[in-house]
Amino acid sequence: MAINTFLLDIKPFYLYALPASEAHLCPVRALSDWIETTRINTGYLFRKFASGDRIVEANQPMTSERFLELFRNNLLDIGVDPSPYGTHSFRRGGCQYLYIERRWLLHRICEWGGWSAEFTNMTIVKYLISHNDDPTEPQEEFFNPNRRPTVKCFQCGRSCSCT
Repeated sequence: MAINTFLLDIKPFYLYALPASEAHLCPVRALSDWIETTRINTGYLFRKFASGDRIVEANQPMTSERFLELFRNNLLDIGVDPSPYGTHSFRRGGCQYLYIERRWLLHRICEWGGWSAEFTNMTIVKYLISHNDDPTEPQEEFFNPNRRPTVKCFQCGRSCSCT
């Protein structure tokens, strides 16, 4: 699935359905569910909402401010403080997922996201490391000779502790 971005002079993003084990992360499934639920087949895919969470009939896009308000309300609904989160949380989370879970190299993430790979302003590092991240393991375990052994990852072939 290619998202058409020719009007903005942006390279298209090619999306593929993820396996069932990652259905909760699958953009193809999410877009398919959204289109089926909203029955939108022309115009803006994400439109303004009217009262009662009804999608506006007119072809008017949802603003980023409204999206942020809805996103933060969803966080409140599940008991999460929304103050440290913004619209870039999706970008940051995506980078972290690709780097940590998918074991993508930094250069590949930059290439996919359309970011500079020169690393002069370290934008990619700002996306990978956030002040509200949870550590993956306690610092005292880093060089512990008795910690769980690392083996080669079946996905990336590198030695890592994800297997």
